[in-house]
Amino acid sequence: MTALEQINLLKQKMQASIIGQEDVIDRLLIGLLANGNILLEGLPGLAKTRAVKALARNLETEFGRIQFTPDLLPADVTGSEVYHSTEDGGVFKFDPGPIFGNIILGDEINRAPAKVQSAMLEAMEERQVTVAGNTHKMPDLFMVLATQNPIEQEGTYPLPEAQLDRFLMHVSLEYGDEASEIEIIRLVRGEMKSSAAAPSDSGPTAQSVVFDARKEIEEIHTSEAIETYMVDLIYATRFPDRYSEELDSWIEIGASPRGSLGLDICSRAHAWMQGQDFVSPDNVRAIIKNVLRHRLILSFEANADNVTPDQVIEKIVELVAAP
Repeated sequence: MTALEQINLLKQKMQASIIGQEDVIDRLLIGLLANGNILLEGLPGLAKTRAVKALARNLETEFGRIQFTPDLLPADVTGSEVYHSTEDGGVFKFDPGPIFGNIILGDEINRAPAKVQSAMLEAMEERQVTVAGNTHKMPDLFMVLATQNPIEQEGTYPLPEAQLDRFLMHVSLEYGDEASEIEIIRLVRGEMKSSAAAPSDSGPTAQSVVFDARKEIEEIHTSEAIETYMVDLIYATRFPDRYSEELDSWIEIGASPRGSLGLDICSRAHAWMQGQDFVSPDNVRAIIKNVLRHRLILSFEANADNVTPDQVIEKIVELVAAP
């Protein structure tokens, strides 16, 4: 089987236990293939944690879960130097924390104080952790999938812009339709009876498939016209006055260069998953909300008028000419 066929098989396995969230599954796989971290945001019960577990369960990985709470300490995430008694005397040894794994679920990340959140930054960006002056590398396959609840603000600590920018994509989960809700009821009922349809017996997808897919994605062609289109979209967030007064009144601060890089790699990963060997404007438009919605800081006027980042991005796509 080719790498694409095996990734599609992984997708099918995940869809067997996640109903009504096909776009979320696609975005998780794009994040995996693009070697980035993902922030999942949605109301309680929309299968955020379940989706992450489905990915980890069907992929040959070591899964780690961190339940963020206000009393969590940085060492609870990264690990710490622990004193061990030996025959030759005492010695300090590093005991790795739950951050050392392949697929890391950071559940309700906005419930941890800033000191704990900042402990994640080095791991997410540099793929290493420094404890007591010693640097410890993360595994080759490493991905943080953090969740947060958008409606509960009591006892939460909003993520700073610097940390938000470390997430390749911000995936928003919505309610499914009525038919999906019925399927969810039937799926859970079947699981409780231990009679749910079992996924394929082919076993978990090997990590090597992900690395092979990443090599193929590196070869996806991006024309100069598409590169210009992506840069124009980013610059429309930085200099909105060039396009319209309304857009200028909405945006306080635009996307950083990480937005350009994220748009490029995610567009190529999306094109690869569609079986294409080139990036089209449709690939860029398909993932632009996920890449930019957490990188825009809206103005007071926009917040007062209940304008959302997605609405701003839709306006940008409308105003920026496509090749």
